[in-house]
Amino acid sequence: MKALRRQLTLGALALACGLAIAPATAQATYPAKPISIIVSYPPGSDTDSIARMLAERLAQRLNQPVIVDNKPGAGGTLGNSFVGRAAHDGYTLLFTPNPFTTAPMVLRLSPAASYDVLHGFEPIIQIATQPLVLVAHPGVGAKSVPEMVALARSGKTLSYASPGAGSPMHIAGEWLNRAAGVKITHVPYRGVAPSVNDVVAGHVDTAWVTLGVVSQYTSQGRLLPLAIGDASRSPLAPQVPTLAELGYKDVVVGAWNGFFAPKGTPMEVVRLLNGHLNEIIKSPEVVSKLATFGAQPVGGAPEVLAKTNATEYQVMGKLIKDLAITAD
Repeated sequence: MKALRRQLTLGALALACGLAIAPATAQATYPAKPISIIVSYPPGSDTDSIARMLAERLAQRLNQPVIVDNKPGAGGTLGNSFVGRAAHDGYTLLFTPNPFTTAPMVLRLSPAASYDVLHGFEPIIQIATQPLVLVAHPGVGAKSVPEMVALARSGKTLSYASPGAGSPMHIAGEWLNRAAGVKITHVPYRGVAPSVNDVVAGHVDTAWVTLGVVSQYTSQGRLLPLAIGDASRSPLAPQVPTLAELGYKDVVVGAWNGFFAPKGTPMEVVRLLNGHLNEIIKSPEVVSKLATFGAQPVGGAPEVLAKTNATEYQVMGKLIKDLAITAD
């Protein structure tokens, strides 16, 4: 009987030890299969291109395929909500720009596309910031924001393009309208490319866009950069003044992107991914490539992205309400 009790006791201890070790072992073997990065925008977009560049380098470090899966639709909310409902095992990640935070405030979302901006995801890392720039077609007759505002106040009908209603670009345009006391008409597009194409062609007078997508046109003089939406000038376009410098000190709107995982993803996995991605975006090759998109690396701990997301939620949420910004 004593021998039997001893065997049972040893067996119980072995089982307990096995259960205690299993989770640690599971984390130690991550990743054991391919990882999917969900991009909520079409192939060819800035977000998609940056995601693919990072996925390639992350795969080399993790010795597993890292696949970019595009799930566009409903202003990016379909892909965002897909990740919010995914298994929290580290094998489904979201790479997203900042409409992640504001889209639920301006869109009437179905239950399938809804998600909790502040509490439904685990922040992994903020990858980069992208300054917003106001550009004008040369035919408008305005080479600066004061000249543009003067034209609008004189009664000239002006328009500005954005990549979509409710986007940071739309918010920047309406915020400047209010601050300057003018009404420059918003023309929303479905994406950045068509908005840029139409301002280059002169079908719309001005546009709010990210810096990288118009750099070729500003360097050729086909578009005139009037102002940067960030709080300070961009090293990628140091000659372009900020709106704050031009007297609109409170009008500050930028763009950023980052990685999120479903809520409940183990912190060991989050830290592992954060460490690799921090090292990746410090690479001179990646820094140089990001610059072609008008982006500058940020990095840091997951808390950096969490704070950026929470601040944007508070500040942009108030603006969206005050400016009555909505999207169909």
